[in-house]
Amino acid sequence: MLVVVSPAKKLDMTPAEGITPTQPAFRAEAEDLAQVARGLDTKGLQDLMKISESLARLNMDRFAAFGTMDAKPAALAFAGDTYQGLEAGSLDPDEMAFAQDHLRILSGLYGVLRPLDAIEPYRLEMGSRLATSRGRTLYDYWGDRIARALNAQAAELGSDVLVNCASQEYFGAVDQAALGLRVITPVFMEERGGAPKIVSFYAKRARGAMARFIIHNRLVDPEALTDFDTGGYAHAPDLSATDRPVFLRDQPTA
Repeated sequence: MLVVVSPAKKLDMTPAEGITPTQPAFRAEAEDLAQVARGLDTKGLQDLMKISESLARLNMDRFAAFGTMDAKPAALAFAGDTYQGLEAGSLDPDEMAFAQDHLRILSGLYGVLRPLDAIEPYRLEMGSRLATSRGRTLYDYWGDRIARALNAQAAELGSDVLVNCASQEYFGAVDQAALGLRVITPVFMEERGGAPKIVSFYAKRARGAMARFIIHNRLVDPEALTDFDTGGYAHAPDLSATDRPVFLRDQPTA
């Protein structure tokens, strides 16, 4: 199985010792997009990503320096909620090797990343309406290339299953017409006031924990996903549908 997750806005670019990074497949495309973003001033970046002036200045400087900044493996550089669940820094070498083959991170700038692919610090959400020669948005820019890359990796693994642990914003960049894989999308819910509810903060962390569960257990059978019980979650068959397994817990934990 392949599993895909979203990137994170929060980054930790402190050096990762003893790890040899790999090269992103779409490095040339990342340079192309960075060049386009260089054409925007502070106000343009603020409007594009709905960020503060200080963040816009930071990212203007990053795009200006893109290609010369220190890089770090993606799974260790991203530091948001999903990555707190993934805990990539604690994966042992065998687990990281499995992750390198089976885990993919979707990215507005880099398209698709393996865990060890080196990234420079950036911020560019997939939903950004960055106009390029390929269209008005990043969805237009990436077209069907992300889907084709996922198809190719699944073929190398001899699998036809993709576990979608990404957000709607990012999985929307995967052209469904071009994707030749069965997609399973786990849903994580909290029992609140007698009714199940999706709470974004907890769901993001659980998606990362599900990716780690797949990596740690070397899962190849999609039926085994229902054994996921990290953080107090349990499979809820009555709430689930085909290719949409729901996991529920009564008391959210930190």
